[in-house]
Amino acid sequence: MVDLFEEVEEQLRSDRYKTLALKALPWALGALAAALLIALGVWGYQEYRQRAAEAASEQYAQALEVLQQGRTEEADKLFGEVADSPSRAYKALALMHQGGIRMTQGKRDEAVKLYDAAAEAAPDVLLGDAARLKSAFALMDSASLAQIQERLEPLSKEDRPYRILAEEALAIAKLSAGDFDGARKDFSALKDLLDAPEGVRQRATVAVELIDSGTAKALPETLKAAAALPEPAAPASQQPAPRTQ
Repeated sequence: MVDLFEEVEEQLRSDRYKTLALKALPWALGALAAALLIALGVWGYQEYRQRAAEAASEQYAQALEVLQQGRTEEADKLFGEVADSPSRAYKALALMHQGGIRMTQGKRDEAVKLYDAAAEAAPDVLLGDAARLKSAFALMDSASLAQIQERLEPLSKEDRPYRILAEEALAIAKLSAGDFDGARKDFSALKDLLDAPEGVRQRATVAVELIDSGTAKALPETLKAAAALPEPAAPASQQPAPRTQ
């Protein structure tokens, strides 16, 4: 009799488990389908970004080639197409090149807007600060010292990639504004800075000597031209592959 009761109870338990399993099955299948959709979505997005970066790389290389040939208007148009890419690195680079073109055309305000847009689009602090530094240099002849300092001081923090160049730019801005004492103090610190590039130390040494001699009035323009960042190159990890003939 005991065995009979145990057998009945086991059968009842089995039926309950089956019922619960049948109720849970749609939820389990739904969760599995959702996980599959998420995985496919992630894969699809990664593929999209990779293809977009490759397309932007080709366009960017073409734009650089055209610019080097002196076809400025065509290059500007090509850089504009790259700037519409979802690739943030190439978008930032293209906007910076467009800013450089505007500067050569004397369109300073447009250049600043493009540099600021590049800083906003940049995927990392290296590209972002390059754009911010270019923007500050573009404004140096028209903005107040306070405005320039507001832009440059965050870039001169210890952990920023262009810290030393930002410090030099601050010294140049002070010199341009007639703050010779502040400029001399900054240049003196730069010329003794062991981790500063040799060019920065040399310019700082000359600046201090000219300030001391009272002949530094024409110096800011020379220093700005020497200290300005060159046009940026594509990140090493995203350099376009060589073209085959």
